[in-house]
Amino acid sequence: MKHVGLWSMRFRGHPALPDLEAAGWDTFWIPGLDGTGALDDVEHLLEAAPHSTIVTGVLNIWGQSPQELSNRVAGLDASRLLVGLGIGNAAGAASRGQDYGNPITSMSRYLDQLDIPADRLLLGALGPKMIDLAIARTAGWHPFLVTPTYVARERARVGKGPLIAPHQAVVLETDPDKARAIARAEIGMFIGFPAYRNNLRRLGFTDQDLVPGGSDRLIDALVAHGDIAEIRDHVRAHVEAGADHVALHVLGSDSLLPTHLSELTKENF
Repeated sequence: MKHVGLWSMRFRGHPALPDLEAAGWDTFWIPGLDGTGALDDVEHLLEAAPHSTIVTGVLNIWGQSPQELSNRVAGLDASRLLVGLGIGNAAGAASRGQDYGNPITSMSRYLDQLDIPADRLLLGALGPKMIDLAIARTAGWHPFLVTPTYVARERARVGKGPLIAPHQAVVLETDPDKARAIARAEIGMFIGFPAYRNNLRRLGFTDQDLVPGGSDRLIDALVAHGDIAEIRDHVRAHVEAGADHVALHVLGSDSLLPTHLSELTKENF
């Protein structure tokens, strides 16, 4: 895995990635959501990008039993697959007739029943307890809506070794107001979710920032926007803070990937 990869909902059901692979990308992240069809998509992507790593970022554990997931992964090229798992929420568990319970306990129980090597697993984590579980039981974690400050704090806490691979929203727009509007339209709703709000408070953001859609200060901290040089600087800040890999989620673009963003795959961050 290079220091940068691509994260996109549009990779789900998108069988042809050879152009992106040829442009230098070697890691593709797809959101697993509730699990429906995600592993079918993974299989197609592994075939379409034969030299790349495919990562679920992340697969909700309530969508398939540990046995079902283990059996399905056993039939795939595990050397090029990272399975990112998330705890979701109580409503997601209830919709599957399951008890959400304590998040750490529920995720631990799920991992106990998996037959997938730990180095092929990641957790979607934000807080220290889930991070510590990720370190103990998997290769590392994939945090969403975080800043380089978060990465630096957690790297200092956990030390070298565990993989930290943050999601990073990107808007290739040099007008700040337009860029913020695009960001709010596509990821602003997540700022209202309790888990993200709690983590953002731990990072020093306040009620003035945690308004619907997020304050300008919050959006500027969470979303890399501007020209390619400004995007590069934001990625570099994550890597210098201790991130091993940054999953770029391009917002507000009609193309699957703006061509010049591939310059980042050649960077020695």
